[in-house]
Amino acid sequence: MKQEELIEKKRNPQEEMQALQDTLYAISGKWKIPIINSICNGNKHFREIERSIPGITTRMLSKELKELEMNKFICRTVYPDIPVTIEYTSTEYCKSLGSVIIEMIKWGKAHRELIRKG
Repeated sequence: MKQEELIEKKRNPQEEMQALQDTLYAISGKWKIPIINSICNGNKHFREIERSIPGITTRMLSKELKELEMNKFICRTVYPDIPVTIEYTSTEYCKSLGSVIIEMIKWGKAHRELIRKG
């Protein structure tokens, strides 16, 4: 929904708060957005994702991948090769976050610049 459409519609503060809380619940934490970004940038295997995110632990990555799969952001595919190969891919639902993530990146860059300038 565009901002103009929100202004034209009568706003419901309770509904907006619930929507914000739902969003934060689904993507909250230090690691979920970086993991989604890593997968969307082509990293499909656990170690590739882990190496692409400085500071994340193996245990944390495993936990977050399970939560992202549970919330339908990623798909986990097991290939019965020897050794077994597991790939993680983003779902169409996850791709709906693309514009949000791009805006967060832009905002983060602008914020860092603002803080640097003092």
